[in-house]
Amino acid sequence: MKRNQIIYSLLIGLMMMFVSSCDSIVDEKFLENSTDVDGVELVVAQNSAKGNSIVLSMNTPGVTGYWNYNLGIALTNKVELVYPIPGTSTFTFVGTLGAEFFEKTIDVQIDVLDTPLEQDWYDLVSENTSEGKTWVFDGGPTPDGGLWWFMSDPNNPWAVWWNAAGDCCPPADAAGRMSFDLNGAANFTYYGGPDADPATGSFVLDVENQTLTVDGTNILGSMDGGGNAGVFNIVELTEDRMVLFVPDAAWATGWTWIFKPAEE
Repeated sequence: MKRNQIIYSLLIGLMMMFVSSCDSIVDEKFLENSTDVDGVELVVAQNSAKGNSIVLSMNTPGVTGYWNYNLGIALTNKVELVYPIPGTSTFTFVGTLGAEFFEKTIDVQIDVLDTPLEQDWYDLVSENTSEGKTWVFDGGPTPDGGLWWFMSDPNNPWAVWWNAAGDCCPPADAAGRMSFDLNGAANFTYYGGPDADPATGSFVLDVENQTLTVDGTNILGSMDGGGNAGVFNIVELTEDRMVLFVPDAAWATGWTWIFKPAEE
C-alpha cells in the first residue's frame, strides 16, 4: 500500500513537471482598440435654418454602437429624425472601440420646428408645443358612475373588472392635473390637487410603439408610477381624449386611465 502511494505521488509529480514545461499550443488573442474616444467622429446634418429635421452620424470605421437621442434608441451608426424640442439638445453615441466601451456626445442647436411632428405630439402637448397642454381625469373627482379610472382585464383595457373611481374609490389625486410641454425639453408637471405644489419630471412619447413613459414623478391616479417603471400603453390619443393602460398593475390585473384636456 505504501509503495503504491509513493508510485502514485511520483506519477503526479512527473505529470506536473511535464505540463509546466510544455509551451501553450493555444495562441491567446486580445481585443484591441481601433481608435480612441477623441478619434470617434460624430456629425450632425440639418438645414441652414437649424431646423428640427436632423441626421446624426458616427463616421469612424471599426467603431460600432447606437444612438441615444433622448426620446428613444436607434441601433445604428446613422439615424434620421424629426426632433420635437427647440433649443440646444445633447445626443449620445454609445459604442465600443474594440477593447472598451465608451460614450460620446454632440450638441445640436434647433432654432425652428420647420418640419411637422407626428400628430400624436400635437394631441399630447398642443400646437403650441412650448406652452404645452394640461390634462385631467374625464370624470369625478367624486364617484359618478362613469368610467375614468378602473381595474381592467390584463389583455383588454376596456374589459372592466372593477370600476374603482366610478363606483366608490377614486384616487387621492382625482381633482389634480398634469401637463406636458416641449419647452427646452420634454417636461412633465404633476399637481396632486387644485392647490398642490408642482412636481416635475420628464416624459418620452414613443409614437411608433404607442407608449408614454413618465419619469421623476407620477401621472394622476398612479402613486407608484403606474407599473412597468412608468411605461403606459396608449390606447387612444386625440386632441380631446387620452386613454392609457398597463397590463400588469396591482394584483396581476390591468388598469385603465381616461383623461381629457383641462378647461381653460
